[in-house]
Amino acid sequence: MTEVNYRQLNGMALAYVGDAVYEVFIREHLIELGYTVPTKLHHHATHFVSAKAQAVLIKLMEADAVLTDEETAMFKHGRNATTHHRAKNTDIVTYRISTGFEAIFGYLQLTHQMDRIDWLAHWCIDQVEAGRTEQTDAK
Repeated sequence: MTEVNYRQLNGMALAYVGDAVYEVFIREHLIELGYTVPTKLHHHATHFVSAKAQAVLIKLMEADAVLTDEETAMFKHGRNATTHHRAKNTDIVTYRISTGFEAIFGYLQLTHQMDRIDWLAHWCIDQVEAGRTEQTDAK
């Protein structure tokens, strides 16, 4: 496998990869919970993968000091990336924060940190299922 220099990638490219990585964890988790109907899968997935949920998860990561310095740098790289896309169903600030969230997972994937991806994805799942992303004070 060819080694990709993640430092040369723009934040949107990292987020592109990270979106797919995180989405697979969420889909597998929902299947494991017994959801099999596509409309129900999609509905439940939005609690984990929406821009709003990801933005709140970043706030929780900051509050709980979950991220390493390099992961924080990758978050900022993704958050500050220039995009030519318009945010759907959310404001631009939330969209940028969620892009940073996805960039973390892209960085971890491209640096082959599979154990860290697994830990961080499950940490996120635990936060959503505990209702922490529904708290208004976490925004």
